[in-house]
Amino acid sequence: MPKTITICLDDDNKYELFEKFAQMDNREVSNFMETATTRYIEEISYVDEFEMIEINSNQELNDSLNNARNDIKNNRRRIVD
Repeated sequence: MPKTITICLDDDNKYELFEKFAQMDNREVSNFMETATTRYIEEISYVDEFEMIEINSNQELNDSLNNARNDIKNNRRRIVD
């Protein structure tokens, strides 16, 4: 079920900017804001290919992650939510 939220923008220029981009995308302002926010969250939630290359090339980090995974499997550590 959709939820309604209220936001406060500190000046008219920000609203006009949202409105401009919404019109360019042929959307209502609220739909544009929802879509833009969702895209932002998805973008920062996942590792891009360049970050993944950096992670995979960092042997010390990978060793540490493997040790932690083994500790969890062997009940020496636990994941805390």
